[in-house]
Amino acid sequence: MKKLLLIYLVALAPFVSKAQAHYDIVLINGRVVDGTGNPWFKADVGISKGKIVKIGQIDTTKAKKVINVNNRIVAPGFIDIHTHIEGDEEKTPTADNFIYDGVTSVITGNCGSSEVDLEKYFNFLTKLKTSVNIGALIGQGSVRAHVMNTSSAPPTTEQQMAMEELVEKAMKDGAMGLSTGLIYVPGIYSSTEEIVGLAKVAKKYGGIYATHMRSETAQVFEAINEAITIGKLADIPVQISHLKVGRPNWNRSLETLKMIDSARAMGLDVTCDQYPYSASSTSLRSLIPTWALTQNDSTFQKRITDPPMKKKIVDEMLSDAARRGNTDFSYAVIAFCNADTTLNGKSISQVNKLKGRPQTLEAEINTILELVNEGWVQMVFHGMNEGDIETIMKYPFTIVASDGSIREFGKGMPHPRSYGTNARVLGKYVREKELIKLEDAIKRMTSAPAQRFNLKNKGLIRPGMDADIVVFDDKNIDDLSTYDSPHAYSTGVEYVLVNGNITLKEGKHTGVRNGQILYGPGKK
Repeated sequence: MKKLLLIYLVALAPFVSKAQAHYDIVLINGRVVDGTGNPWFKADVGISKGKIVKIGQIDTTKAKKVINVNNRIVAPGFIDIHTHIEGDEEKTPTADNFIYDGVTSVITGNCGSSEVDLEKYFNFLTKLKTSVNIGALIGQGSVRAHVMNTSSAPPTTEQQMAMEELVEKAMKDGAMGLSTGLIYVPGIYSSTEEIVGLAKVAKKYGGIYATHMRSETAQVFEAINEAITIGKLADIPVQISHLKVGRPNWNRSLETLKMIDSARAMGLDVTCDQYPYSASSTSLRSLIPTWALTQNDSTFQKRITDPPMKKKIVDEMLSDAARRGNTDFSYAVIAFCNADTTLNGKSISQVNKLKGRPQTLEAEINTILELVNEGWVQMVFHGMNEGDIETIMKYPFTIVASDGSIREFGKGMPHPRSYGTNARVLGKYVREKELIKLEDAIKRMTSAPAQRFNLKNKGLIRPGMDADIVVFDDKNIDDLSTYDSPHAYSTGVEYVLVNGNITLKEGKHTGVRNGQILYGPGKK
């Protein structure tokens, strides 16, 4: 009899355990958009110890906390694969602008700029504790500067080996892959061959190649071809960062997408990401001819004070403006001028006028050179059109990414993408324009970026996945940040959970900092 009783109890054990299942949080009455692209369905979501443990009808008597989401959308937390947070995470570790926009994970180190010692950086983040999960790429530009300083020369064999060793160490420390910024010093000096050598190292450890290409305007097609070539020669997945088409190639975005399709048809793993705005944001230095740039401020100063050299620079900038069809620089607006913050929010044309100079293209170019010589100037460039934005957004392999950073509320005139990228897609392009479906948009914000960057436990509402979850009102989600008034949080996001902890509650940040480090596949 005792033996039979023991057998009975052993057989019953799984059912007893199930009946006693415990949930830290249960979200009830939600419309679950699980991140796969499949239609939403009604279900409860049970969370325990930072993980999603059940989806379906749940006995809420077994839950510590029950949240009735009242038919709101329950989706995986948004994953922003293209950010630049270095230096800003310590100022605002709660990452409010991302949390209010539904973002639970970010990847930094993009556009060739990163911390070179990622082990040290990750240790810093672990001690700091942020509200979002953070992963990083290793920046080729930063690696090159570390080894070669400001040199524009090709690397020697020894220098190439030294750079490859730094990339290898970064990959072992947990980098997601290699990034380039080929319009910036020193990335502009790098040959395709040099980059391929570094990309092969990243590939060895399961990494990705993410590139801010050499051109997004006049030479955009040549730039895409180079990115694809690097992917082919290094046998590495390629992510074309913030794909756009500036003048003089407006309305040719479909041609750029066909290049990606052709590469994929040949078996090359190429995709792209996009922010949903008609303006870009980068340094004012990006308007200066490549050959004239240098990381050494005194060298640049000598170049622009030498009359023949300055004339050559000005003439090339005049020619470039003509090629793009620009008659002035009113499209270029200062986001933050380190030397004179009173200029924040003013266009180059307005600054030129304030200086009492003639309203000519050449005078405005002289104003640009003067501003660059005085220090760092972050810009917002209004250089794209809506048709190309929509064409790229409809492309099925486009991932939503902000190209933003953690913002100190009220400081400077940053691009609104740091505040409202996801809400803008969901409000303007899903709800209002019906350009893409809700489920498709969420896939591009969740499982697609998670798959792209090997985030094994992110991006899906599924048992066993990390409980990174966003709850939002699809009827009212909106981006409020504008170019003129950028410091405004998105509305409509009601709850955000990061690794099972409530970080946004009823539309208010709780102050919780439960983000974790996201390590790449090469982490030892």
